[in-house]
Amino acid sequence: MSIKILHTADWHIGKQLLKVDFAKDMDLFFNWLINCIKENEIDVLLMSGDLFDQANPSQAAMKQYYSFLKQLRPLNCKVVLTGGNHDSPHVINAPKELLEILDIKVVGGVPEAVADLFLEVEKDSQKVVIAAVPFLRDKDIRNAAPGESYSDKIELIKDGIATYFKNVNDHYKTHYNGIPYVVMGHLFAQGASVSDSERDIQIGNQAGVVSAVFGEEPHYVALGHIHRPQLVGKSNIRYSGSPIALSFSEKKDNKEVVILEFANDKLTFNSLPIPKFRKLITIKGTVEEVTLKIIDYQTDSVLTDLAEVLIEEQNENIAHIKALEDLLTSEPSNGLQILKGSIKFANTVLGTSKILSKGEAIKDFSPIQLFEKRLEQDESLEDTTDLIHAFKEILESLHATDATE
Repeated sequence: MSIKILHTADWHIGKQLLKVDFAKDMDLFFNWLINCIKENEIDVLLMSGDLFDQANPSQAAMKQYYSFLKQLRPLNCKVVLTGGNHDSPHVINAPKELLEILDIKVVGGVPEAVADLFLEVEKDSQKVVIAAVPFLRDKDIRNAAPGESYSDKIELIKDGIATYFKNVNDHYKTHYNGIPYVVMGHLFAQGASVSDSERDIQIGNQAGVVSAVFGEEPHYVALGHIHRPQLVGKSNIRYSGSPIALSFSEKKDNKEVVILEFANDKLTFNSLPIPKFRKLITIKGTVEEVTLKIIDYQTDSVLTDLAEVLIEEQNENIAHIKALEDLLTSEPSNGLQILKGSIKFANTVLGTSKILSKGEAIKDFSPIQLFEKRLEQDESLEDTTDLIHAFKEILESLHATDATE
Protein backbone atom coordinates (compact mmCIF):
# COMPACT_ATOMS: atom_id res chain seq x y z
CA MET A 1 0.00 0.00 0.00
CA SER A 2 1.02 3.62 -0.43
CA ILE A 3 0.31 7.06 1.04
CA LYS A 4 -0.62 9.81 -1.40
CA ILE A 5 -0.10 13.46 -0.50
CA LEU A 6 -1.26 16.52 -2.42
CA HIS A 7 0.80 19.72 -2.05
CA THR A 8 -0.82 23.09 -2.71
CA ALA A 9 -0.37 26.61 -1.32
CA ASP A 10 -1.23 30.30 -1.58
CA TRP A 11 -4.98 30.08 -1.94
CA HIS A 12 -5.44 33.72 -0.89
CA ILE A 13 -9.13 33.26 -0.17
CA GLY A 14 -10.82 36.67 -0.34
CA LYS A 15 -8.46 37.98 -3.03
CA GLN A 16 -9.60 40.84 -5.25
CA LEU A 17 -7.82 42.20 -8.29
CA LEU A 18 -8.70 45.87 -8.79
CA LYS A 19 -12.07 45.25 -7.11
CA VAL A 20 -12.81 42.08 -9.08
CA ASP A 21 -13.61 39.37 -6.51
CA PHE A 22 -12.00 35.98 -7.12
CA ALA A 23 -14.55 34.09 -4.99
CA LYS A 24 -16.03 32.34 -8.05
CA ASP A 25 -12.53 31.36 -9.21
CA MET A 26 -11.84 29.78 -5.82
CA ASP A 27 -15.18 27.94 -5.80
CA LEU A 28 -14.31 26.40 -9.16
CA PHE A 29 -10.81 25.49 -7.92
CA PHE A 30 -12.20 23.92 -4.76
CA ASN A 31 -14.68 21.85 -6.82
CA TRP A 32 -11.80 20.70 -9.03
CA LEU A 33 -9.64 19.96 -5.98
CA ILE A 34 -12.35 17.84 -4.35
CA ASN A 35 -12.65 15.76 -7.53
CA CYS A 36 -8.85 15.54 -7.78
CA ILE A 37 -8.65 14.17 -4.22
CA LYS A 38 -11.35 11.61 -5.01
CA GLU A 39 -9.94 10.46 -8.35
CA ASN A 40 -6.35 10.20 -7.11
CA GLU A 41 -7.30 8.70 -3.73
CA ILE A 42 -5.34 11.36 -1.85
CA ASP A 43 -4.69 10.56 1.82
CA VAL A 44 -3.22 13.90 2.96
CA LEU A 45 -3.75 17.46 1.72
CA LEU A 46 -0.96 19.95 2.49
CA MET A 47 -1.63 23.72 2.20
CA SER A 48 1.64 25.60 2.75
CA GLY A 49 0.50 29.03 3.88
CA ASP A 50 -1.36 32.15 2.74
CA LEU A 51 -4.70 30.52 3.24
CA PHE A 52 -6.33 33.97 3.22
CA ASP A 53 -5.40 37.14 1.36
CA GLN A 54 -5.89 39.36 4.41
CA ALA A 55 -4.89 38.92 8.04
CA ASN A 56 -8.49 39.68 9.01
CA PRO A 57 -10.53 37.86 6.34
CA SER A 58 -14.09 38.82 5.56
CA GLN A 59 -17.06 36.73 6.66
CA ALA A 60 -17.50 35.66 3.03
CA ALA A 61 -13.90 34.42 2.90
CA MET A 62 -14.29 32.51 6.17
CA LYS A 63 -17.52 30.95 4.93
CA GLN A 64 -15.84 29.81 1.71
CA TYR A 65 -12.99 28.25 3.73
CA TYR A 66 -15.29 26.29 6.04
CA SER A 67 -17.52 25.25 3.17
CA PHE A 68 -14.51 23.65 1.47
CA LEU A 69 -13.46 21.84 4.65
CA LYS A 70 -17.03 20.56 5.02
CA GLN A 71 -16.87 19.03 1.53
CA LEU A 72 -13.70 17.15 2.54
CA ARG A 73 -15.33 15.30 5.44
CA PRO A 74 -16.59 12.24 3.49
CA LEU A 75 -13.26 11.79 1.64
CA ASN A 76 -11.16 10.36 4.48
CA CYS A 77 -8.41 12.84 3.61
CA LYS A 78 -6.29 14.30 6.38
CA VAL A 79 -5.63 18.05 6.04
CA VAL A 80 -2.58 20.02 7.20
CA LEU A 81 -2.80 23.82 6.95
CA THR A 82 -0.05 26.28 7.86
CA GLY A 83 -0.13 30.06 8.19
CA GLY A 84 1.65 32.31 5.70
CA ASN A 85 2.82 35.91 5.83
CA HIS A 86 -0.67 37.09 4.77
CA ASP A 87 -2.34 35.09 7.53
CA SER A 88 -2.98 35.98 11.16
CA PRO A 89 -1.78 33.12 13.40
CA HIS A 90 -4.66 33.89 15.77
CA VAL A 91 -7.28 33.64 13.03
CA ILE A 92 -5.85 30.37 11.68
CA ASN A 93 -5.47 28.83 15.14
CA ALA A 94 -8.84 29.96 16.58
CA PRO A 95 -10.74 26.79 15.56
CA LYS A 96 -7.69 24.54 16.08
CA GLU A 97 -9.17 22.15 18.66
CA LEU A 98 -12.45 21.82 16.81
CA LEU A 99 -10.75 21.14 13.48
CA GLU A 100 -8.55 18.46 15.04
CA ILE A 101 -11.71 16.47 15.72
CA LEU A 102 -12.30 16.55 11.95
CA ASP A 103 -8.74 15.29 11.25
CA ILE A 104 -7.56 18.77 10.23
CA LYS A 105 -4.27 20.02 11.65
CA VAL A 106 -3.67 23.77 11.62
CA VAL A 107 -0.42 25.53 12.55
CA GLY A 108 -1.09 29.25 12.21
CA GLY A 109 2.15 30.40 13.82
CA VAL A 110 5.26 29.00 15.46
CA PRO A 111 4.25 26.86 18.49
CA GLU A 112 6.16 26.84 21.77
CA ALA A 113 7.45 23.30 21.17
CA VAL A 114 8.92 22.01 17.90
CA ALA A 115 7.16 18.70 18.60
CA ASP A 116 3.81 20.42 17.97
CA LEU A 117 4.76 20.83 14.30
CA PHE A 118 4.94 17.09 13.73
CA LEU A 119 2.33 14.69 12.49
CA GLU A 120 2.74 11.00 11.72
CA VAL A 121 0.50 9.42 9.11
CA GLU A 122 0.21 5.65 8.77
CA LYS A 123 -1.66 3.56 6.22
CA ASP A 124 -1.26 -0.19 6.52
CA SER A 125 2.53 -0.68 6.73
CA GLN A 126 3.51 2.69 5.19
CA LYS A 127 4.33 5.70 7.38
CA VAL A 128 5.09 9.35 6.63
CA VAL A 129 6.15 12.11 9.03
CA ILE A 130 5.13 15.70 8.27
CA ALA A 131 6.64 18.81 9.89
CA ALA A 132 4.12 21.63 9.38
CA VAL A 133 6.39 24.70 9.58
CA PRO A 134 4.45 27.97 9.15
CA PHE A 135 5.79 31.39 8.12
CA LEU A 136 8.65 32.31 10.48
CA ARG A 137 8.20 35.87 11.68
CA ASP A 138 11.11 38.00 12.84
CA LYS A 139 10.17 37.59 16.52
CA ASP A 140 10.09 33.79 16.13
CA ILE A 141 13.68 33.38 15.01
CA ARG A 142 15.86 36.12 16.54
CA ASN A 143 16.26 38.70 19.26
CA ALA A 144 16.70 42.28 18.08
CA ALA A 145 19.97 43.86 19.19
CA PRO A 146 20.37 47.62 19.85
CA GLY A 147 22.40 49.39 17.19
CA GLU A 148 22.41 46.50 14.73
CA SER A 149 23.06 47.45 11.11
CA TYR A 150 20.88 46.61 8.14
CA SER A 151 23.31 43.91 6.97
CA ASP A 152 23.50 42.51 10.52
CA LYS A 153 19.73 42.19 10.59
CA ILE A 154 19.70 40.30 7.28
CA GLU A 155 22.33 37.84 8.46
CA LEU A 156 20.61 37.32 11.82
CA ILE A 157 17.31 36.51 10.09
CA LYS A 158 19.03 34.08 7.71
CA ASP A 159 20.78 32.42 10.64
CA GLY A 160 17.51 32.28 12.56
CA ILE A 161 15.68 30.54 9.71
CA ALA A 162 18.57 28.07 9.27
CA THR A 163 18.66 27.33 12.97
CA TYR A 164 14.92 26.76 13.13
CA PHE A 165 14.93 24.22 10.29
CA LYS A 166 17.97 22.52 11.85
CA ASN A 167 16.01 22.15 15.10
CA VAL A 168 13.09 20.69 13.14
CA ASN A 169 15.39 18.16 11.44
CA ASP A 170 17.07 17.32 14.76
CA HIS A 171 13.66 16.54 16.28
CA TYR A 172 12.89 14.30 13.30
CA LYS A 173 16.19 12.41 13.68
CA THR A 174 15.63 11.94 17.40
CA HIS A 175 12.03 10.73 17.24
CA TYR A 176 11.26 9.56 13.69
CA ASN A 177 14.56 8.74 12.01
CA GLY A 178 14.21 6.44 9.01
CA ILE A 179 10.53 7.23 8.36
CA PRO A 180 9.80 9.13 5.10
CA TYR A 181 9.79 12.82 5.97
CA VAL A 182 8.03 15.86 4.47
CA VAL A 183 8.72 19.43 5.60
CA MET A 184 6.37 22.33 4.89
CA GLY A 185 7.56 25.93 4.74
CA HIS A 186 6.46 29.43 3.77
CA LEU A 187 9.37 31.67 2.83
CA PHE A 188 11.41 33.19 0.02
CA ALA A 189 14.12 30.91 -1.35
CA GLN A 190 16.94 32.57 -3.26
CA GLY A 191 16.68 32.19 -7.01
CA ALA A 192 12.91 31.74 -7.04
CA SER A 193 11.04 33.47 -9.87
CA VAL A 194 8.53 35.91 -8.34
CA SER A 195 5.42 37.66 -9.67
CA ASP A 196 3.85 41.02 -8.81
CA SER A 197 1.32 39.57 -6.39
CA GLU A 198 3.61 38.30 -3.63
CA ARG A 199 4.16 40.56 -0.66
CA ASP A 200 7.85 41.00 0.17
CA ILE A 201 8.88 39.20 3.36
CA GLN A 202 11.98 39.18 5.56
CA ILE A 203 13.33 42.65 4.67
CA GLY A 204 12.07 42.86 1.13
CA ASN A 205 13.17 39.28 0.36
CA GLN A 206 16.78 40.27 1.11
CA ALA A 207 16.96 37.53 3.75
CA GLY A 208 15.97 34.78 1.34
CA VAL A 209 17.38 31.36 2.16
CA VAL A 210 19.39 28.93 0.06
CA SER A 211 17.98 25.46 -0.51
CA ALA A 212 20.67 23.93 1.72
CA VAL A 213 18.87 25.40 4.74
CA PHE A 214 16.37 22.52 4.60
CA GLY A 215 19.12 19.95 5.16
CA GLU A 216 19.48 16.47 3.72
CA GLU A 217 16.86 14.82 5.91
CA PRO A 218 13.57 15.72 4.16
CA HIS A 219 12.41 13.50 1.32
CA TYR A 220 10.28 16.41 0.10
CA VAL A 221 9.98 20.12 0.98
CA ALA A 222 6.50 21.56 0.32
CA LEU A 223 6.91 25.32 -0.02
CA GLY A 224 4.48 28.22 -0.21
CA HIS A 225 4.77 32.00 -0.80
CA ILE A 226 5.96 32.16 -4.43
CA HIS A 227 3.00 32.01 -6.82
CA ARG A 228 4.80 30.43 -9.78
CA PRO A 229 5.21 26.63 -9.58
CA GLN A 230 8.94 25.84 -9.57
CA LEU A 231 11.81 23.82 -8.16
CA VAL A 232 14.34 25.29 -5.76
CA GLY A 233 17.80 23.79 -6.08
CA LYS A 234 16.68 20.16 -6.03
CA SER A 235 13.73 18.39 -7.62
CA ASN A 236 12.32 17.51 -4.18
CA ILE A 237 12.14 21.16 -3.01
CA ARG A 238 9.13 22.77 -4.66
CA TYR A 239 6.79 25.70 -4.68
CA SER A 240 3.40 24.41 -5.76
CA GLY A 241 2.40 27.98 -6.66
CA SER A 242 -1.02 29.59 -6.30
CA PRO A 243 -3.97 27.72 -7.85
CA ILE A 244 -5.16 30.73 -9.88
CA ALA A 245 -3.41 33.73 -11.45
CA LEU A 246 -3.51 36.53 -8.88
CA SER A 247 -2.00 39.30 -11.01
CA PHE A 248 -1.35 40.08 -14.66
CA SER A 249 2.30 39.11 -14.16
CA GLU A 250 1.05 35.51 -13.73
CA LYS A 251 -1.05 35.46 -16.90
CA LYS A 252 1.22 32.96 -18.67
CA ASP A 253 1.81 30.71 -15.66
CA ASN A 254 0.61 27.11 -15.81
CA LYS A 255 -0.88 26.47 -12.37
CA GLU A 256 -0.56 23.05 -10.74
CA VAL A 257 -0.64 20.91 -7.64
CA VAL A 258 1.99 18.31 -6.77
CA ILE A 259 1.05 14.73 -5.90
CA LEU A 260 3.51 12.69 -3.81
CA GLU A 261 3.31 8.95 -3.34
CA PHE A 262 5.25 7.00 -0.72
CA ALA A 263 5.33 3.24 -1.33
CA ASN A 264 7.78 0.93 0.43
CA ASP A 265 9.42 4.08 1.84
CA LYS A 266 10.21 5.26 -1.71
CA LEU A 267 8.97 8.61 -3.01
CA THR A 268 7.64 9.43 -6.45
CA PHE A 269 5.94 12.70 -7.35
CA ASN A 270 4.43 14.47 -10.30
CA SER A 271 2.62 17.72 -11.01
CA LEU A 272 -1.02 17.89 -12.07
CA PRO A 273 -2.18 20.94 -14.06
CA ILE A 274 -5.08 23.03 -12.74
CA PRO A 275 -7.56 24.16 -15.41
CA LYS A 276 -7.81 27.90 -16.09
CA PHE A 277 -11.24 29.23 -15.24
CA ARG A 278 -10.55 32.65 -16.71
CA LYS A 279 -7.70 34.28 -18.63
CA LEU A 280 -5.74 37.39 -17.72
CA ILE A 281 -4.51 39.02 -20.91
CA THR A 282 -2.67 42.10 -22.16
CA ILE A 283 -3.88 44.00 -25.21
CA LYS A 284 -1.33 46.32 -26.84
CA GLY A 285 -1.44 48.76 -29.74
CA THR A 286 -2.86 52.07 -30.85
CA VAL A 287 -6.34 53.11 -29.80
CA GLU A 288 -7.72 51.80 -33.07
CA GLU A 289 -5.82 48.49 -32.84
CA VAL A 290 -6.82 47.92 -29.24
CA THR A 291 -10.46 48.70 -29.94
CA LEU A 292 -10.60 46.23 -32.84
CA LYS A 293 -8.98 43.49 -30.76
CA ILE A 294 -11.58 43.99 -28.03
CA ILE A 295 -14.46 43.90 -30.55
CA ASP A 296 -13.11 40.69 -32.15
CA TYR A 297 -12.27 38.97 -28.84
CA GLN A 298 -13.52 35.42 -28.36
CA THR A 299 -13.13 33.16 -25.34
CA ASP A 300 -14.03 29.72 -24.04
CA SER A 301 -13.43 30.58 -20.38
CA VAL A 302 -16.00 29.72 -17.71
CA LEU A 303 -15.62 33.17 -16.11
CA THR A 304 -15.17 36.61 -17.66
CA ASP A 305 -11.60 37.16 -18.85
CA LEU A 306 -9.74 40.18 -17.49
CA ALA A 307 -7.58 42.49 -19.60
CA GLU A 308 -5.03 45.22 -19.14
CA VAL A 309 -4.78 47.67 -22.03
CA LEU A 310 -1.45 49.21 -23.05
CA ILE A 311 -1.99 51.95 -25.63
CA GLU A 312 0.93 53.43 -27.55
CA GLU A 313 0.40 56.48 -29.75
CA GLN A 314 2.86 58.79 -31.49
CA ASN A 315 1.42 62.15 -30.48
CA GLU A 316 -0.31 63.24 -27.29
CA ASN A 317 -3.98 63.75 -27.91
CA ILE A 318 -6.81 64.31 -25.45
CA ALA A 319 -9.06 62.14 -27.64
CA HIS A 320 -6.77 59.16 -27.06
CA ILE A 321 -6.90 59.66 -23.31
CA LYS A 322 -10.70 59.91 -23.47
CA ALA A 323 -10.80 56.69 -25.53
CA LEU A 324 -8.88 54.85 -22.80
CA GLU A 325 -11.22 56.22 -20.13
CA ASP A 326 -14.19 54.99 -22.15
CA LEU A 327 -12.67 51.50 -22.40
CA LEU A 328 -12.08 51.39 -18.64
CA THR A 329 -15.64 52.40 -17.83
CA SER A 330 -17.29 50.17 -20.43
CA GLU A 331 -19.36 47.14 -19.44
CA PRO A 332 -17.85 43.66 -20.02
CA SER A 333 -18.57 42.28 -23.50
CA ASN A 334 -17.52 39.24 -25.53
CA GLY A 335 -16.59 37.57 -22.24
CA LEU A 336 -13.95 40.26 -21.58
CA GLN A 337 -13.64 42.98 -18.93
CA ILE A 338 -11.08 45.79 -19.26
CA LEU A 339 -9.62 46.10 -15.79
CA LYS A 340 -6.69 48.47 -16.08
CA GLY A 341 -4.86 50.48 -18.69
CA SER A 342 -2.09 52.89 -19.51
CA ILE A 343 -1.28 55.16 -22.40
CA LYS A 344 2.14 56.23 -23.63
CA PHE A 345 2.95 58.91 -26.19
CA ALA A 346 6.24 58.63 -28.11
CA ASN A 347 6.53 62.29 -29.05
CA THR A 348 6.13 64.26 -25.87
CA VAL A 349 8.69 66.71 -24.58
CA LEU A 350 8.50 65.43 -21.00
CA GLY A 351 7.95 61.75 -21.87
CA THR A 352 4.54 61.85 -20.25
CA SER A 353 3.07 58.52 -19.19
CA LYS A 354 -0.47 58.54 -17.91
CA ILE A 355 -1.55 55.48 -15.93
CA LEU A 356 -5.23 54.94 -15.40
CA SER A 357 -7.31 52.36 -13.59
CA LYS A 358 -10.97 53.08 -13.30
CA GLY A 359 -9.94 56.64 -12.43
CA GLU A 360 -7.66 55.53 -9.61
CA ALA A 361 -4.13 55.25 -11.01
CA ILE A 362 -2.61 54.70 -7.57
CA LYS A 363 -4.24 51.26 -7.46
CA ASP A 364 -1.89 50.10 -10.20
CA PHE A 365 1.17 50.37 -7.96
CA SER A 366 2.40 48.76 -4.78
CA PRO A 367 3.49 51.09 -1.95
CA ILE A 368 7.17 50.43 -2.65
CA GLN A 369 6.71 51.19 -6.37
CA LEU A 370 5.08 54.51 -5.53
CA PHE A 371 7.86 55.32 -3.08
CA GLU A 372 10.55 54.55 -5.68
CA LYS A 373 8.75 56.75 -8.24
CA ARG A 374 8.72 59.59 -5.71
CA LEU A 375 12.45 59.23 -5.09
CA GLU A 376 13.16 59.33 -8.82
CA GLN A 377 11.71 62.84 -8.95
CA ASP A 378 14.25 64.17 -6.45
CA GLU A 379 17.48 64.84 -8.34
CA SER A 380 19.33 65.70 -5.12
CA LEU A 381 19.29 62.05 -4.02
CA GLU A 382 22.27 60.18 -5.47
CA ASP A 383 21.87 56.90 -3.58
CA THR A 384 18.37 55.88 -2.47
CA THR A 385 19.21 52.32 -1.35
CA ASP A 386 19.06 53.04 2.39
CA LEU A 387 15.80 54.97 2.06
CA ILE A 388 14.19 52.11 0.13
CA HIS A 389 15.39 49.55 2.67
CA ALA A 390 14.05 51.68 5.54
CA PHE A 391 10.69 52.06 3.80
CA LYS A 392 10.47 48.28 3.27
CA GLU A 393 11.16 47.71 6.97
CA ILE A 394 8.36 50.12 7.89
CA LEU A 395 5.96 48.29 5.56
CA GLU A 396 6.89 44.91 7.02
CA SER A 397 6.42 46.27 10.53
CA LEU A 398 2.93 47.46 9.60
CA HIS A 399 2.06 44.10 7.99
CA ALA A 400 3.33 42.26 11.08
CA THR A 401 1.17 44.47 13.29
CA ASP A 402 -1.90 43.76 11.12
CA ALA A 403 -1.24 40.03 11.26
CA THR A 404 -1.08 39.93 15.08
CA GLU A 405 -4.10 42.11 15.79
